[in-house]
Amino acid sequence: MLWAWVVWLECKKASVMAQLEGKTVVITGASSGIGAAISAQCLDAGAQVIGLCRRSDTLDSRVRGISCDLRDQASIDDAMAQIESASARVDVWVNNAGVAKLSKITDGALEDWDTMWSVNVRALAYCSQAALKFLSPESGQIINVSSMSGHRVPPTGGFYAPTKFAVRGITDALRSELRAAGSRIRVASVSPGFVDTPLLDEYFQGREEQLAEAKASMQMLGAEDVANCVLHIINSPMHVDIGDIQLRSSDQKA
Repeated sequence: MLWAWVVWLECKKASVMAQLEGKTVVITGASSGIGAAISAQCLDAGAQVIGLCRRSDTLDSRVRGISCDLRDQASIDDAMAQIESASARVDVWVNNAGVAKLSKITDGALEDWDTMWSVNVRALAYCSQAALKFLSPESGQIINVSSMSGHRVPPTGGFYAPTKFAVRGITDALRSELRAAGSRIRVASVSPGFVDTPLLDEYFQGREEQLAEAKASMQMLGAEDVANCVLHIINSPMHVDIGDIQLRSSDQKA
């Protein structure tokens, strides 16, 4: 039966290629972690990828990089102008960039709150709004990379969790507004638990022993696991409107 499995796998790969061949995907935070994994899978499937990040020189050489600081509206506006000149149309927009800091409500630093809110919430909403002028109203897609922290608040969720609850609200609000306007642009999110990426290292900064214990206690998700979910959403038929995919390691308790 091995041959049957190989044939099925090749057919599946061909289907993905057919969906993305020649299309344009914009990904924020594309230089590392989940963003880099999504970029690689889209590129392998034949898509043109435009990557937004603070250091575009760190991107895959196949990605058209645009330097952008998502904390700065002027920088976002400049990136949008570059996208407009580089591509007549965008088929998929992936809001992947995010910041995770351990910052409690009781004594967290306002600077950390501002950084997380400006990137995780404000920039995501602003990029989504700006993306609408590039996306086809009949077939465009916006996909937000969120977190399980947007569905329940873990003990160390602090101010990070509220930003991800906001992403959940923005996703649902945008979908409702587009449907009311008669647009068929689909809006989805992917909400992973612990993913072994540089973002996790940032979140556990100063708690390296706890991170080591967490990694020893479970097989964490990899960036490719989340990218697989994003590609599944992209390749879903037009009549399938996925709201959110929640995923976590089968070893993760909460």
